[in-house]
Amino acid sequence: MPFIKLTNIERKRFLVFIACLLLAIAGWLFQALNNKYVYTAKTVLVYKNFPQKKAFHPLQSDTVDLQVEGTGWQLLFARLRVNPQSITISLDKLNNRDYILFSEQLYSVNKQLETSQKIISVRPDTLYFDFSKRTVKRVPVKLVSNFGFAPQYGVSDDIEITPNYVTVSGPQQDIEQINDWKTDTLSLQHIQNTTITRVAMTQNKLKNVNIFPSSVEIKVPVDEFTEKTVEVPLKVINNSDYYTIKLYPKKVKVTFLVALSSYQQVNEDFIEASVDINEWKQLKHSRLSVKLTRFPDYCKLVKIVPGKVDFIIEK
Repeated sequence: MPFIKLTNIERKRFLVFIACLLLAIAGWLFQALNNKYVYTAKTVLVYKNFPQKKAFHPLQSDTVDLQVEGTGWQLLFARLRVNPQSITISLDKLNNRDYILFSEQLYSVNKQLETSQKIISVRPDTLYFDFSKRTVKRVPVKLVSNFGFAPQYGVSDDIEITPNYVTVSGPQQDIEQINDWKTDTLSLQHIQNTTITRVAMTQNKLKNVNIFPSSVEIKVPVDEFTEKTVEVPLKVINNSDYYTIKLYPKKVKVTFLVALSSYQQVNEDFIEASVDINEWKQLKHSRLSVKLTRFPDYCKLVKIVPGKVDFIIEK
């Protein structure tokens, strides 16, 4: 295929033409993107100025469509936006009525956006709310945790939560279903020392329920554990016929892990072991299983020797 050969003058004229064409296109794009357009942007609502003596819940979604007037540049970036911008709406009018008009708050809403943007209207323009009696209730805090300890370390005592109750308020039908309130997951790994930290309460999924306080202090007592063995006398339970029962052996050896700080004070008085005579009466077992009916929460059971005992019943 033959190539078109251009003289130096023709090549210069061709390059000038291409440069002028590109400048013209760039100028047209710049002018077009500077023009004003109306576009729709989905926006999440954030409420403020809640009515103090009323409980309510919205009867529509918390996402609305904004009719926004802005430049082509803003339209381009609005289409590329991953998360919609949120706007704050005042609910003070709910003290006197059960609906909110966006048209009454366009000025304050526009102040939340860029100065070159302007919200023309909102769809829907009216937000409706359902009201009910507001009640208050105290519920215990439930810690959600994910702990990992260094070898031979663990929780040595009860975990302290301060405060261990939170106050929730809202519609009576919602509050009645709340029996406790969980924290965010407290994740601690390779723990070797007592840890004190603050953890937030889990996010409120009920928009019309308030919680106070929003965070609590957690103290996790941690200590090194060591093994200890004690002899515990056996008790017989469910002996409703008052049989004379002899157990062999009468005591069992309970081996457990205990924190070094509690090694001396934890003894057989903290543990209670028993056998159930119903194993013989109802299940016809020839040996009775040993079970612990009392054991410290901050200790870790290793083994019980023996796990089953022989017995003689004298009628």
